[in-house]
Amino acid sequence: MEKKGQIYEGKAKILYNTNDPDFVIQYFKDDATAFNAAKKGTIENKGVFNNKISTKIFEYLKSEGVPSHFEKHLSDREMLVKKVEIVPIEVIIRNKAAGSFCRNYGAEQGVELSSPVLEYCYKCDEFNDPLMNEYHIQVLNLATPEELEVIKNYTFKINALMKQFFAKLNLDLVDFKIEFGRCKGEIILADEISPDTCRIWEAGTGKKLDKDRFRHDMGDIEEAYQEVLNRVSK
Repeated sequence: MEKKGQIYEGKAKILYNTNDPDFVIQYFKDDATAFNAAKKGTIENKGVFNNKISTKIFEYLKSEGVPSHFEKHLSDREMLVKKVEIVPIEVIIRNKAAGSFCRNYGAEQGVELSSPVLEYCYKCDEFNDPLMNEYHIQVLNLATPEELEVIKNYTFKINALMKQFFAKLNLDLVDFKIEFGRCKGEIILADEISPDTCRIWEAGTGKKLDKDRFRHDMGDIEEAYQEVLNRVSK
């Protein structure tokens, strides 16, 4: 697969065209942002960690019947993915209270929720990715009711599978954010799944092994990402 010109650069990744119009190369950067890019920095080798972790998780989800844009791992920082039209909705699942859930609702951090909580945010940096519901999505024409039903069903399935996956590694999946795209008329999982997009705590100790270490200046950031990679690679 031949790499062509750059078509997009985001906070954490760059996309490049290839000689096949159906595929692009996704490159993972070391840049780190938090609080809607109010805080910026660099995490050494983050791109390598996240590419490899995402590869392992995409491969696992594929084996369990979840379609995604992932095609194959190319190098330390690159994966080949299907070209998709991203649905501008960030889909969040919360299994334990953390982050904005605690700030918005006064919940105690770490409390197990009685059921997974599904949230949607408008994927728009200009408006700071505001929370939205199905009515907002409908009137803004971001997704059809049929597409949203597919997204919802896949999200709960992904949550169940990932909780099981991480539990076997002695890790708790506290919450996560995923994105979906349209590919040849179908809704499929896209973007990445990594410590950048998931809150992952060590079971029993509650040690944070995700981007919260960068958000809150907790130190040992690279070591935390490396620890997640070590476990998912087993």
